[in-house]
Amino acid sequence: MTQATDPKQLLRRRLIQQRAALPDTQRQTLSAAVLARLRETPAWAKAHEVLTYMPIRGEVDVSPLLDELWQRGSKVLLPRCRPQEPGVMDLACVTCLEDLRPGMYGIPEPTPDTCAAVQDARPDLILIPGVGFDCQGYRLGFGAGFYDRFLSGGQAPQATLYGLSYEFQIVEALPRDPWDIPVHAVITENRIIWT
Repeated sequence: MTQATDPKQLLRRRLIQQRAALPDTQRQTLSAAVLARLRETPAWAKAHEVLTYMPIRGEVDVSPLLDELWQRGSKVLLPRCRPQEPGVMDLACVTCLEDLRPGMYGIPEPTPDTCAAVQDARPDLILIPGVGFDCQGYRLGFGAGFYDRFLSGGQAPQATLYGLSYEFQIVEALPRDPWDIPVHAVITENRIIWT
C-alpha cells in the first residue's frame, strides 16, 4: 500500500486541510469553547501536575491554560523532542513563557539551558493534541509517533488522558495499531466524549 492509498494518510491529509481552512477568529472561538468544557471536568479541577502542549498548525489553543495553571501553583510540563532520537520526547517543567524557544518542527519547547528534563515526572493530567480522534478515544497524530511512544512507555500510568479536538475532527473509527492507547475523554467545542 502506498502513502497515497494508505487510509491513515488520506484521513490525516483531509483533516489537516480542514483544520488549516479555519479562519483565525473561528479557531479562537472554537478553542475557547473546548477549554471551557475542559474546565468543567473533575480532572482539570484537581490537577497538580499537567503535561500539555504548545499548539501548531491550527491545533486547539491551550496557551490560555498556562497562566491559569501557574497561578494556582500547578506544575506545567511540556514535551521536548530529542534531536537525535526520532519519535522520542522528554518532559521539562516550565514556569513562564520565557522558558520556551522554537525546537524541532518549529514547536515552542522548553529550552534545555533553563529547563532540564524531568526524570520523575508524574503528571496527573495529560492534554493531547490530535489530527483526529474517534469515539473510542483513539488518536490520529501527525505520524511521528511521539505520543504513542510516550504513552506506551508507561511513564504516566496514573494520568487522566484528555484529547482536545474540534468537532469536525471526530470520526466514527480510526485504523489502529497494537501500540495505540486511547484517551479517557475527547473534548470538543460541542461535547465531552467519555471513552
